[in-house]
Amino acid sequence: SDHATYVIQVLFCFFSTDMSFRRGVVRQSKFRHVFAQAWKAEHCIDDVRVSRVTWDTSLCAVNPKFVAVIIEAGGGGAFLVVPLSKSGRIDQSCPTVCGHAAPVLDIQWSPHDDNIIASASEDFTVKVWQIPDGGLTSPMTEAIVTLEGHSKRVGILAWHPTAFNILLTAGCDNVICVWNVGTGELVYQLSDAHPDLIYSVSWNKDGSAVCTVCKDKALRVIDPRRGTILKVKEKVHDGTRPMRAVFLSDGKILTTGFSRMSERQLALWDTKDLSEPMAVQEMDTSNGVLLPFYDPDTNMVYLCGKGDCTIRYFEVTDESPYVHFLSLYSSKEPQRGAGFLSKRGVDVNKCEIARFYKLHERKVEPISMTVPRKSDLFQGDLYPDTAGMEPALLADEWIAGQDAPPLLVSLSGGYSAPPSKHRDTLRSKPKLVSQDSGTGAAPPSVGNAADDLLTELLAEMKALRAVVLAQSQRIELLERQLARIEDGDV
Repeated sequence: SDHATYVIQVLFCFFSTDMSFRRGVVRQSKFRHVFAQAWKAEHCIDDVRVSRVTWDTSLCAVNPKFVAVIIEAGGGGAFLVVPLSKSGRIDQSCPTVCGHAAPVLDIQWSPHDDNIIASASEDFTVKVWQIPDGGLTSPMTEAIVTLEGHSKRVGILAWHPTAFNILLTAGCDNVICVWNVGTGELVYQLSDAHPDLIYSVSWNKDGSAVCTVCKDKALRVIDPRRGTILKVKEKVHDGTRPMRAVFLSDGKILTTGFSRMSERQLALWDTKDLSEPMAVQEMDTSNGVLLPFYDPDTNMVYLCGKGDCTIRYFEVTDESPYVHFLSLYSSKEPQRGAGFLSKRGVDVNKCEIARFYKLHERKVEPISMTVPRKSDLFQGDLYPDTAGMEPALLADEWIAGQDAPPLLVSLSGGYSAPPSKHRDTLRSKPKLVSQDSGTGAAPPSVGNAADDLLTELLAEMKALRAVVLAQSQRIELLERQLARIEDGDV
């Protein structure tokens, strides 16, 4: 048809430019073939009454031991915690963490103890809980620590990446608090840094600074110990809808927000010079807030829009245009939220580089991000050393002014998590052997090489098809906007 021909012509012009979608397809990268696959229905968690709270949060937190989901609860706030190996129906009598007097808005696992989780609530408090190995056997109402310092509901939690027991909280009172959870002490309070509602807070790699975005549309880089604002960029995104910001491992900042025309945007900023963004990408006109999930090991960013049926993923590099679109995962059901599994929990034997736990209305569905490989050796290029559980600093050392990067661990032996029946959920490759377990591996045969090439070609075709579909939808949107302009409606 004429429309199809037009789409093909526009796409040809599109791919002939230096835009990042084109570069994401032809650019050399080991992550350009990453594909997403949802787990089979029998391995999902069913009958989970996911919270309907209107707060823009992921509603889910995951670590190598547990999945936690904020749920509907009458007369208070509660969240469900089940072992990572759990699947099937959740009985209505299943015990929950239910010690808050009002709905829970955010939950975050400690990066240094897989049994410790913090929760923030509309009851103005933050509570820290210790989950027993194996999960709950009875309702948990008593927290090990209750942190009281906010005068309005608390909606943001962020554990310090390298210092033990340091937790940052932000509330609707526009105040940031930093706590020593070990003592329950409020060690720093920033009351004057934000004139309006704080949308998100993210620590940098060594925990010496945080970046925030606020309803006043400004991006701030803050030293929480001195209480000083180091950098400010006004109007990071022109739209009025909520924004998000996340520190990358090299010190750059990635933000999501909306344009003046209500198009969703992704932008990359260099903290040395915030006058102009390094890169900006516009995506679509959906109204769901884009939640960024960043993997510092691969330098990939996954964008999950609340209410979307897609997860887009990008690679951030030092090569212009810096943010490279890789592909998107698309499904029929919209997501209410999503949990992002820490790298210690992924299955290195299946070349899984990331895993999401997508929240449906009454279901939790795991989605694996995998790089297709057929080698029987540990893929060291996919798994650089990652942040381990051992903290680099004690709370008092960080409070005294010390900084330190995360202590890294190797994944070459596979992470030793509790036995999980999910290990064989996806159609798996043979058990892999660590590189240091022997050097007598036979060279790949010609047949295996052909299979590898075919797998790569199929993965690239799938990624290209997703890009074509996305661009076709964008062309239709632009055509409609052009028609409105020509008709004088704008």
